[in-house]
This record gives sequence, structure tokens and C-alpha cells, in this order.
Amino acid sequence: MIPNKLLFTGILTCLLCFSSFTQNKKKKQKKELPKEVVIDSIVKPSKPINPLSPAKAAFYSAILPGLGQAYNKKYWKIPIVYGAIGTGVYFYINNNKEYNRFRDAYKRRLAGFNDDEFSLDSQGNPLTTPRVSTERLEDAQKFYRRNKEISLLVTIGLYALNIIDANVDAHLLQYNVDENLSLSPHYELNQIDASSNLGLTLNFKF
Repeated sequence: MIPNKLLFTGILTCLLCFSSFTQNKKKKQKKELPKEVVIDSIVKPSKPINPLSPAKAAFYSAILPGLGQAYNKKYWKIPIVYGAIGTGVYFYINNNKEYNRFRDAYKRRLAGFNDDEFSLDSQGNPLTTPRVSTERLEDAQKFYRRNKEISLLVTIGLYALNIIDANVDAHLLQYNVDENLSLSPHYELNQIDASSNLGLTLNFKF
């Protein structure tokens, strides 16, 4: 009788130990699995995203053209910005100068004075027939006034483009460009007719 009790007690003890071991193992797996999943699912950005960066870049370029490009560390764009805006300002000033020149001559001629620059020779003597007629003075005023307005619009457009470029550039700097997606020029020599083929190749790696 006693050996049976000892055998029953031993079997029961083994079952309890096995059950306890199994439960501890399951608990460890449950605890470790979320850690692995969390670690694998975390994607660390290469740079912290600053939502105010595009607004700052646009604001700086609005205050001083090229300052937003300097904020984005695109220093090579600053000469292009000043060259474009400077060209527009130059043409505006030149067209405005020519417009005033022909307008003053037209006003003097209407007032009865014949000593404008188009009615005198190189020595300052009055000509019998003006080099530029009154009708041509009117046409010249219209021509340079139109060019002056166009130059002003182009200059304002280039100034606005400088602001937009700084804003868009600041947006693009905060995106990570995947190396698996690339666009490159393509050149191939045709073996049949010995002609060259040019194009663009889009590569995407899965």
C-alpha cells in the first residue's frame, strides 16, 4: 500500500513540475515576443522633421532674396537668384530710362520747342527735319512702356519664384530618398544598324 502511495505521489509531483515549467516557458515567450515585434517595427528617421522649416525658408527669402537658399544650405543657388532678379531689374531700369527719354522729347515738341535731342545734329545745331518724327516718338513711348511693364512683371515673378524655391526645397530636404528608386540616362549602341539610342532608365528594386 505504501509503495503505491509513494508512486502516486511521485507521479503527481512530476506532473506539477512539468506543468509549472510549461507555464513559465509560455510566459517568457509572451514577454519576449512583443519586444522583438516592437524592435523590428520601429523605423528611426534619419533626420528629425521640422514642420516650420519650409515656412522659415520662405520667410527668409521674402525678406532678402537668396537668404532662404542659404538657410537650406543650397549656397550654389544664391548667385542664380541674384542673377535672375538683377537681370529683371536691369531691363526695367533701362526701359524706364528710354521711355522717359522719348516722353520728354515728345512733350517738348508738343510745347513748340525744337531743341530736343532728335531735332539737333551732333554739333547741337537744329535740323531742318527731325531724325525722329512725332509719330515715331509716340510709338517709342508705347514700346518702352510695354517693355517696362513686362520687365516689372518678370522681376516680380522671379522674386516669387525665389520664395517658392526655398519653400519647396525645405520640404524636399526632410524626405528620405530611397536608393532603390533611381532615374538615370540610358545610352545603347544598336548592333544592327550601328546607331545610338538615348533615353532614361527607371530602376526600382523590391
